[in-house]
Amino acid sequence: QVQLAESGGGLVQTGGSLRLSCAASGLIFSTYGMGWFRQAPGKEREPVATISRSGSSTYYTDSVKGRFTISRDNAKNTVYLQMNSLKPEDTAVYYCAATRLLIATIKTDFTSWGQGTQVTVSS
Repeated sequence: QVQLAESGGGLVQTGGSLRLSCAASGLIFSTYGMGWFRQAPGKEREPVATISRSGSSTYYTDSVKGRFTISRDNAKNTVYLQMNSLKPEDTAVYYCAATRLLIATIKTDFTSWGQGTQVTVSS
């Protein structure tokens, strides 16, 4: 059974940084594409960044390009999201997700999800 556990969320001021981590278990981590999604109150869950099995390919939604960096450590079964220059509109619950595809950007392509971690950016 695949389990994903996010950590690293919290409250930060505008312009600050946070690093999210997602520890995976119950899977051969290097055979899964991984992704970070977020969901703000009253909004749909949206992709933030995704990464291929090896980490050689990445995808970012336009609003985070140049500010966020996704990475993975297959030896530690962990995927990260480094978030810099945070803005109030980044406030959301951030979810880690896994897909059997090489890499994916569509929510329905991801079959396993974590419980989420809250990120709040104050103005």
